Amino acid sequence: MRLRVLPLAILAGLLVPACWLGDTASATETVPLPQPRPETSAPDKGAPDAAKPDAGSPATGTPDKGKPDTATPDTAPDASRFGGDPHIDKPIQNTLPQPATMTPPSADTVNPDRFGAKQPDAAYGAFQRGLYKTAYNLAMERAKNGDPAAETLVAEILSRGLGVPLNPAEAAKWYGLAAEQGVPEAQFQYALMLLDGRYVKKDEKGAFALMQASAEAGNRLAQFNFAQLLVQQDPGDAGLVKAAAYYERAAATGLADAQYAMAQLYANGAGGKPHDDAQARILLTQAARQNYDTAQIDLAAWMIEGRGGERDLKSGFAWMKRAAQGGNVAAQNRLAKLYMGGIGTDPDLILAGAWYIVARRAGLIDPQMDDFLQGLDDDQTKQALQKANRLP
Repeated sequence: MRLRVLPLAILAGLLVPACWLGDTASATETVPLPQPRPETSAPDKGAPDAAKPDAGSPATGTPDKGKPDTATPDTAPDASRFGGDPHIDKPIQNTLPQPATMTPPSADTVNPDRFGAKQPDAAYGAFQRGLYKTAYNLAMERAKNGDPAAETLVAEILSRGLGVPLNPAEAAKWYGLAAEQGVPEAQFQYALMLLDGRYVKKDEKGAFALMQASAEAGNRLAQFNFAQLLVQQDPGDAGLVKAAAYYERAAATGLADAQYAMAQLYANGAGGKPHDDAQARILLTQAARQNYDTAQIDLAAWMIEGRGGERDLKSGFAWMKRAAQGGNVAAQNRLAKLYMGGIGTDPDLILAGAWYIVARRAGLIDPQMDDFLQGLDDDQTKQALQKANRLP
C-alpha cells in the first residue's frame, strides 16, 4: 500500500483570471484537486495542438502519480432535478499542487537502480517478469543478510501486497533498514511513513532529514516533496526561494507536479523567479500534456486570454474539453460556458446544457448556468439530459 505525504503548504493568491468564462456570481466554488495522472514516457499524441512558438515542447519525463484528495461540495440550492449534492462554482484556485505520489511501476519497466542495485539479479529479474512471490523469496534471503537493495525490494513488495499479503508495518521495517544504508528510494518512502505516523512513530524532524537526503541524491519525488516541506516550514517568499531550487530540479526531470509549481512561480514572479508568462505557459503546456488536469484548465484559460503567447481559442477549447472528459468537475462547468458562448467552437446550447448537467450531478452549482439551463425549452432540456447520460 502506498503512502502519501499529507497535504502541505498552499501558495495563496496565485489566481488565474476567469473573467473570460463569466464567473461573476461564483465566488465560493470548491474546486476538486487534480485527478491522477497516468505514467507515460512520451507526450500524449492525442493532446490538443499546443506547439505554438510560445507553447514549448512536451515533457520528456515520466511523472509518478497518485490519488489526490478530493474536495467536499459546499451546501447549495436544491439540485434534485439533475441529481447530486450541490456546491457553488468559483474561479480556479491556483495553489501549489499536493505532494507527488507514485504509481506502482510496471513489471517490465522497473529499474533495479531505483532500489540501489548496481547489477540486475535473479530477484529483480523475477520482479520484472511479475513473479512477485519468487522475487520476494529471493530478495528476502539477501535482505536478512543486510543487502540494502534487497531490503528495499522486499519493502516494495510488502507495501503493495504483490504476491504476498499486504503488510505496511513490515514494509516500514525494511524501508527503514534500507534508508539507514542510504538507498534514496527507501529514504523517500520511509520519510513518507514518518510523516504519516500510522505504521511507525511519527517523526517530522527525521522525515525532513531523510527527504532532503533522497532529494539531494536525485529522487525527483523527494525533490518535489522536500520543496513542499520547505514551503510549509517557511510560508513566506524566503521559503519559496529555497523550495524553488528543488521544484526546478524535479521539473527538469519531467515531473508534472513540479512543472505546474514552477509555472505558478513564473506567473507570479515568486520564489526568486522573474515574472515570465511565456515561460510559465511553456511549463503549463508540459504539465498539461501529461494529463495534469489543473494545468490543462489553466492553459486553456491562458490560450483563450492570449496570456503568455498568442491567443488560440480552438486550442484553449480543446484543452478545456480534455480536462472535462478526464472528469474534472470545474472543467466540465467551464466547458459548458465555452459551448454556451461559442468560444473556440460553434455555439451548442444542447452540449452546454449537457456538460453543466454532468458537473451539477457531481455536486457543482453555478447560478449563471442554472439560469441558462432554466431558459432551455422542454425539448432542449430533454436532449441535454440524453447527451449528459452519454458523457464521461
